[in-house]
Amino acid sequence: MKQTRSFTITNAQLVTPGGLVHGAIRCADGVIVTVGANVAAQDSDEVIDARGRLVAPGLVDLGVFAVDKPAFHFGGITRAALMPDQSPPLDLPSRVNFIAKSGKPDLWVHPLAAATRGLEGRELAEIALMQDAGARGIATGRGWIADSGVMLRLLQYAAMLDLVVVTHAEDGGLTGAAAATAGEIATRLGLPAAPAEAEALAIARDIALAELAGARLHIRQVTTARGFALVKAAKAQGLAVTCGITPAHFMLSDLATADFRTFTRLSPPLRSEADRQAALSAIADGVVDVIASGHDPRGAEDKRLPFADAAPGMAGAETLLPLTLTLVRDGLIDMARAFDLLARNPARLLGVSAGELAAGLEADLALIDPEAPWIIDRRKMEATADNTPFDRQGAQGRVLRLWKGGVALSA
Repeated sequence: MKQTRSFTITNAQLVTPGGLVHGAIRCADGVIVTVGANVAAQDSDEVIDARGRLVAPGLVDLGVFAVDKPAFHFGGITRAALMPDQSPPLDLPSRVNFIAKSGKPDLWVHPLAAATRGLEGRELAEIALMQDAGARGIATGRGWIADSGVMLRLLQYAAMLDLVVVTHAEDGGLTGAAAATAGEIATRLGLPAAPAEAEALAIARDIALAELAGARLHIRQVTTARGFALVKAAKAQGLAVTCGITPAHFMLSDLATADFRTFTRLSPPLRSEADRQAALSAIADGVVDVIASGHDPRGAEDKRLPFADAAPGMAGAETLLPLTLTLVRDGLIDMARAFDLLARNPARLLGVSAGELAAGLEADLALIDPEAPWIIDRRKMEATADNTPFDRQGAQGRVLRLWKGGVALSA
């Protein structure tokens, strides 16, 4: 599907890396032609009046576990980087190639190749061939590669190919079958728990190996104060280390698990209130590079179980934008920084020509009313499953219109 008619969105608050600019944006042939305060429509253009609302880049969701087009469109997501934890895993070029084409024509799907065969952490997969097939990065999946020798070879190989390595930061030897973070809440509830230090140990090792290999390392979710300190120190050294977080981990603490509601069973598990506050500080200070949905819809057969037996995961695509906008309303970050976290930075990590309102980039755009109030209701979600920990919570911010490559989508 290609853009057949050029259009100009006028009277918009344009979300640019430098801040909000009142003006217009013109798109033709699937790309942004001009953007700024003095942009005028041409005679042949369709003219769309934004009525003072936001026009922002379409969100780039780095690290989803399922492709849910209706949910992504509702949430303003035009590109999704799919984790390799599929059935079967994305450990062969043919599987990667199929996934790379699967979102067309109304969604960009960027597969992350499995780091090892079967995601078993032992033998490297055919990474170069999967890159040729469309992989935009390499990922360890839901688990951690315990063998440091395998991890070093992976990072060295990725460095030669200039591919980012996306890791899960929990030392599996410590976490085991834990369902919660060790501490007062887990003790009171009698849940199998692992120390929060399992994250810091994994991060410290992976950063050391990435430095040795000269590789780009993205830690998909950092959720503890010690983890953020390690990432901050690595950045200060000039290492190519980045990290992400999901809204659940900066909005909720392990107190949310007190009623055993399995929608709060996540991986990594929810942390202490002190770690949640550290997450907010890390977002404000620029330590966090990406906010992602962690979209992992789980059906009743996975969630209607005792807490320790339930599968971790949440349906996060529809709530990613409004929950991130709470950080703007709270004065923690500005609007430009919010969309750096949601679009610009993940697009750069994946090496795609999107994520920013700039001439020459793909015309992936969202028209947003940042003040529109609504109630998150799991019964009305567009996702294939309704496992959100934010059910019945008030939210602000709705996508009114969405474009992928200059083509209007339903939002």
